Amino acid sequence: MIRPVEPPPTRWRLPAAQSADTDGVVGVGGDLEPGTLLAAYRTGLFPMPAGRRNVVWFSPDPRAIIPLDGLRVSRSLRRSTTRYTVEQDERFGDVMARCGDPSRPGGWINRSFVNAYSRLHRLGWAHSFECLDEDGELVGGLYGVRIGGLFAGESMFHTADDASKVALVALVEWLRATGARLLDVQWLTPHLESLGAVAIPRDEYLARLVEAVRERAH
Repeated sequence: MIRPVEPPPTRWRLPAAQSADTDGVVGVGGDLEPGTLLAAYRTGLFPMPAGRRNVVWFSPDPRAIIPLDGLRVSRSLRRSTTRYTVEQDERFGDVMARCGDPSRPGGWINRSFVNAYSRLHRLGWAHSFECLDEDGELVGGLYGVRIGGLFAGESMFHTADDASKVALVALVEWLRATGARLLDVQWLTPHLESLGAVAIPRDEYLARLVEAVRERAH
């Protein structure tokens, strides 16, 4: 795996993850510079947009993860893995654009986030997995941020049956093969729970995070 390029450090003093309110919010403001994003993930925070310009930083309790040995792959999903081709980091911008499609329910990714994570991708920190059908059309995918043994999943999409799940299978296989320890998926949803995600206390997540980001991926 190509060694990522460390950007200039953030100019902000980020709030402590344990300072979050009952909604998981630790603060509002700052920026989406590469150094800020990496500092946030390294300390257990992640951003979401608030309006056109503001950024809200979250550290929910509990926190959802997918254990790397706990992904649930049903028989039908296993069959689906043979129907698609999965690529990595070939169509990062397209995956983000599809995840951010405003017509999707709950769509939240705006242009500022696309630009910010595209910069992280060019520096080697953000990654995508793309699921293609037999015609080479992009029908599913996901993206997130890799720091050592941490992968912070951000969003996924699909327009064909099981396509995002197939991308997730490929992600987990890559993480296991490259020495990752922690797959963060932020909040537990019924969909993620059906795939093996579990909720753990924030303090436990932060303890695992410290160990994960120290790992050197291979």
